[in-house]
Amino acid sequence: MASKVKRVTVDLSSYPDLVVIYLGMRVNRLGGVKTLMKFGPKIAAAVAAKPDGLLLHEPLTYSLFPLHVGMRQYWRDFASLETWARSMPHQKWWIDFVRDSGGTGFWHETYFMRGGMESIYDDVPVRLGFTAFAPNGPARGAMFSARTRLGVKGEPNAASPVTEEEVS
Repeated sequence: MASKVKRVTVDLSSYPDLVVIYLGMRVNRLGGVKTLMKFGPKIAAAVAAKPDGLLLHEPLTYSLFPLHVGMRQYWRDFASLETWARSMPHQKWWIDFVRDSGGTGFWHETYFMRGGMESIYDDVPVRLGFTAFAPNGPARGAMFSARTRLGVKGEPNAASPVTEEEVS
Protein backbone atom coordinates (compact mmCIF):
# COMPACT_ATOMS: atom_id res chain seq x y z
CA MET A 1 0.00 0.00 0.00
CA ALA A 2 1.32 3.43 -0.96
CA SER A 3 1.85 5.96 1.78
CA LYS A 4 1.20 9.67 1.56
CA VAL A 5 4.16 11.93 0.96
CA LYS A 6 5.06 13.98 4.02
CA ARG A 7 5.57 17.54 2.77
CA VAL A 8 7.42 20.06 4.93
CA THR A 9 8.42 23.65 4.27
CA VAL A 10 10.23 26.28 6.32
CA ASP A 11 9.63 29.81 7.56
CA LEU A 12 12.77 31.81 6.72
CA SER A 13 11.40 35.11 8.01
CA SER A 14 13.91 35.01 10.90
CA TYR A 15 16.75 34.92 8.33
CA PRO A 16 16.20 38.01 6.14
CA ASP A 17 19.90 38.23 5.22
CA LEU A 18 20.48 34.50 4.66
CA VAL A 19 23.32 33.61 2.30
CA VAL A 20 23.74 30.17 0.73
CA ILE A 21 27.09 29.31 -0.81
CA TYR A 22 28.00 26.24 -2.83
CA LEU A 23 31.71 25.50 -3.10
CA GLY A 24 33.55 22.89 -5.09
CA MET A 25 37.04 21.57 -5.65
CA ARG A 26 37.66 19.56 -8.80
CA VAL A 27 40.71 17.40 -9.46
CA ASN A 28 42.30 18.45 -12.75
CA ARG A 29 45.50 16.35 -12.56
CA LEU A 30 46.43 13.23 -10.60
CA GLY A 31 48.42 15.28 -8.06
CA GLY A 32 45.22 17.19 -7.32
CA VAL A 33 43.88 14.18 -5.38
CA LYS A 34 46.51 14.82 -2.69
CA THR A 35 45.67 18.54 -2.63
CA LEU A 36 41.98 17.82 -2.25
CA MET A 37 42.51 15.23 0.50
CA LYS A 38 44.59 17.70 2.53
CA PHE A 39 41.61 20.06 2.66
CA GLY A 40 39.12 17.61 4.20
CA PRO A 41 40.53 17.71 7.76
CA LYS A 42 41.19 21.46 7.53
CA ILE A 43 37.60 22.18 6.55
CA ALA A 44 36.25 19.84 9.24
CA ALA A 45 38.32 21.66 11.88
CA ALA A 46 37.17 25.07 10.62
CA VAL A 47 33.51 24.00 10.80
CA ALA A 48 34.02 22.43 14.25
CA ALA A 49 35.30 25.83 15.45
CA LYS A 50 31.76 27.15 14.79
CA PRO A 51 32.52 30.39 12.99
CA ASP A 52 30.17 33.22 13.87
CA GLY A 53 27.30 33.30 11.41
CA LEU A 54 27.66 29.78 9.99
CA LEU A 55 24.25 28.16 10.42
CA LEU A 56 24.84 24.86 8.60
CA HIS A 57 27.61 23.09 6.67
CA GLU A 58 26.87 20.12 4.41
CA PRO A 59 29.49 18.16 2.43
CA LEU A 60 28.62 17.28 -1.18
CA THR A 61 29.97 15.01 -3.90
CA TYR A 62 29.51 16.35 -7.42
CA SER A 63 31.28 13.51 -9.27
CA LEU A 64 33.69 10.65 -8.68
CA PHE A 65 35.41 10.94 -12.06
CA PRO A 66 36.82 13.41 -12.25
CA LEU A 67 36.82 13.68 -8.47
CA HIS A 68 34.82 16.79 -7.65
CA VAL A 69 33.61 17.44 -4.11
CA GLY A 70 32.46 20.41 -2.14
CA MET A 71 30.00 21.78 0.33
CA ARG A 72 26.91 23.86 0.81
CA GLN A 73 26.90 26.37 3.63
CA TYR A 74 24.18 28.57 5.07
CA TRP A 75 25.35 31.85 6.61
CA ARG A 76 23.35 34.33 8.70
CA ASP A 77 24.49 37.21 6.49
CA PHE A 78 27.11 38.32 3.99
CA ALA A 79 29.17 40.18 6.61
CA SER A 80 29.67 36.95 8.60
CA LEU A 81 30.68 35.00 5.49
CA GLU A 82 33.01 37.72 4.25
CA THR A 83 34.65 38.18 7.66
CA TRP A 84 35.32 34.45 7.93
CA ALA A 85 36.62 34.24 4.34
CA ARG A 86 39.10 37.04 5.03
CA SER A 87 40.37 35.59 8.32
CA MET A 88 42.52 32.61 9.26
CA PRO A 89 42.53 29.77 8.34
CA HIS A 90 40.62 30.58 5.13
CA GLN A 91 42.93 33.49 4.38
CA LYS A 92 45.98 31.18 4.28
CA TRP A 93 44.17 28.59 2.16
CA TRP A 94 43.32 31.24 -0.42
CA ILE A 95 46.84 32.72 -0.50
CA ASP A 96 48.34 29.25 -0.99
CA PHE A 97 45.80 28.29 -3.66
CA VAL A 98 46.37 31.34 -5.86
CA ARG A 99 50.10 30.67 -5.75
CA ASP A 100 49.63 27.02 -6.77
CA SER A 101 46.28 25.29 -7.31
CA GLY A 102 47.98 21.92 -6.73
CA GLY A 103 46.27 20.23 -9.67
CA THR A 104 42.77 21.29 -8.64
CA GLY A 105 40.20 23.85 -9.61
CA PHE A 106 38.07 25.72 -7.11
CA TRP A 107 34.75 27.53 -7.50
CA HIS A 108 31.89 28.99 -5.52
CA GLU A 109 28.42 30.29 -6.24
CA THR A 110 26.65 32.47 -3.68
CA TYR A 111 22.90 33.15 -3.44
CA PHE A 112 21.27 35.86 -1.32
CA MET A 113 17.84 35.85 0.33
CA ARG A 114 17.39 39.51 -0.53
CA GLY A 115 18.37 38.85 -4.14
CA GLY A 116 21.58 38.65 -6.04
CA MET A 117 24.06 35.95 -6.96
CA GLU A 118 27.77 35.89 -7.60
CA SER A 119 30.43 33.34 -8.47
CA ILE A 120 34.09 32.69 -9.12
CA TYR A 121 35.84 29.82 -10.93
CA ASP A 122 39.60 29.36 -10.52
CA ASP A 123 41.45 26.82 -12.66
CA VAL A 124 38.18 25.09 -13.58
CA PRO A 125 38.82 23.76 -17.12
CA VAL A 126 35.19 22.92 -17.90
CA ARG A 127 32.11 25.08 -17.99
CA LEU A 128 29.98 24.34 -14.96
CA GLY A 129 27.40 26.25 -12.98
CA PHE A 130 26.83 29.77 -14.24
CA THR A 131 29.74 29.51 -16.71
CA ALA A 132 27.84 26.81 -18.60
CA PHE A 133 25.18 29.29 -19.77
CA ALA A 134 26.10 32.89 -18.91
CA PRO A 135 28.72 35.17 -20.46
CA ASN A 136 31.94 35.05 -18.48
CA GLY A 137 35.27 36.82 -18.41
CA PRO A 138 38.29 37.61 -16.26
CA ALA A 139 37.78 38.29 -12.53
CA ARG A 140 39.39 41.71 -12.68
CA GLY A 141 38.40 45.22 -11.59
CA ALA A 142 34.80 45.34 -10.40
CA MET A 143 34.57 41.56 -10.94
CA PHE A 144 37.51 40.79 -8.61
CA SER A 145 35.74 40.40 -5.25
CA ALA A 146 32.40 38.95 -4.18
CA ARG A 147 31.54 42.29 -2.54
CA THR A 148 31.94 44.24 -5.77
CA ARG A 149 30.38 41.52 -7.96
CA LEU A 150 27.29 41.85 -5.76
CA GLY A 151 27.38 45.61 -5.43
CA VAL A 152 27.43 45.40 -1.61
CA LYS A 153 27.92 48.88 -0.18
CA GLY A 154 30.40 49.76 2.55
CA GLU A 155 33.82 48.50 3.43
CA PRO A 156 34.70 44.92 4.44
CA ASN A 157 35.70 44.19 8.05
CA ALA A 158 39.05 42.81 6.86
CA ALA A 159 41.31 43.19 3.86
CA SER A 160 41.25 40.67 1.04
CA PRO A 161 43.80 37.88 1.56
CA VAL A 162 45.19 38.51 -1.94
CA THR A 163 45.27 41.54 -4.17
CA GLU A 164 44.21 41.61 -7.78
CA GLU A 165 47.85 42.19 -8.75
CA GLU A 166 48.90 38.97 -7.00
CA VAL A 167 46.63 36.87 -9.19
CA SER A 168 47.13 38.75 -12.47
